[in-house]
Amino acid sequence: MELLILSSALDPSDSFKSFNIDKICSLAERFYPQDFTPKELHILRCQLKLYEADVPRHPILQKVSTLSELCRGLVETKRSNRYHLIDRLIRLVLTLPVSMATTKRAFSAMKLVKTALRNKMENEFVADSMVVYVEKELADNINSDVITKDFNSLKDLRAQLQ
Repeated sequence: MELLILSSALDPSDSFKSFNIDKICSLAERFYPQDFTPKELHILRCQLKLYEADVPRHPILQKVSTLSELCRGLVETKRSNRYHLIDRLIRLVLTLPVSMATTKRAFSAMKLVKTALRNKMENEFVADSMVVYVEKELADNINSDVITKDFNSLKDLRAQLQ
């Protein structure tokens, strides 16, 4: 919940009304520590001060109302180069819903794969089964007859070597 609250400080709607440098820096420090070095966090704060004076007054960027539009606008106006750390943070925040959806989908698949009947499976087997279930499109292209034939030929080869 805190992640979403801090992320809202980047929201460009209402002429960047929710913009808050301290919240944005806290967002980067607390939730993306591996994406920003301590030096970059200091530079981020400096960039945010310049950004606060520049971006809300830019004719194109004044009109944006969503974070994705802001990201596109920063690229179009080449402000993404000037404020590269802010651009990185916006992109990280924008990928959050995608990563959450992927995690939810994986847990949902795990409920189907690891049923009460299969509850005693080893973790490695569960993980392998999950990959096959989650990546159904790839698994549909696999021909099990070819795999069986290859496995049998390995078995015959092993028998010849002994």
